[in-house]
Amino acid sequence: MKSLSHCESPIGWLRIEAIDDFITEIKFLDSFENQKGATESGVSGVIKSCKKQLSEYFSGARKTFSLPLKPSGTEFEKSVWLELQNIPHGRSISYEELAIRLGDIKKIRAAGRANGKNPIPIIIPCHRIIGKDGSMVGFSGGIHRKEWLLTHEGVLDKQYSIF
Repeated sequence: MKSLSHCESPIGWLRIEAIDDFITEIKFLDSFENQKGATESGVSGVIKSCKKQLSEYFSGARKTFSLPLKPSGTEFEKSVWLELQNIPHGRSISYEELAIRLGDIKKIRAAGRANGKNPIPIIIPCHRIIGKDGSMVGFSGGIHRKEWLLTHEGVLDKQYSIF
């Protein structure tokens, strides 16, 4: 059974989707008003747990997530997303290091594409991947959100205003 809910966060509204007892997608929304006609459907226990854990993360009380995830993608994409979950809170790595962790430096572009297709951002921390020179490159939620998340986790020293 598919369920859907929305949650407000310091980086904007999030739409959370689940199928059965698995989180399948989190999307960044520029505003909740853009979702006119979107309805909450069968808000499941896993979505309630997800919203609670996200709230704890944003308040600084949680550094890791313990949710059942089922992202949809190719086997390679899933291997990238699994590796992303090995990057601890408060750390970042480069795309090059991600490719090396996957076993082949030549996979750097493919790993970057898979990182960009991550359907469950924040929980699968694709925001922790940065350019080799420390630059903020690519993020499905926008660079402003990536900078906020990395500042929140203590990776960046600056405070960024995202809105």
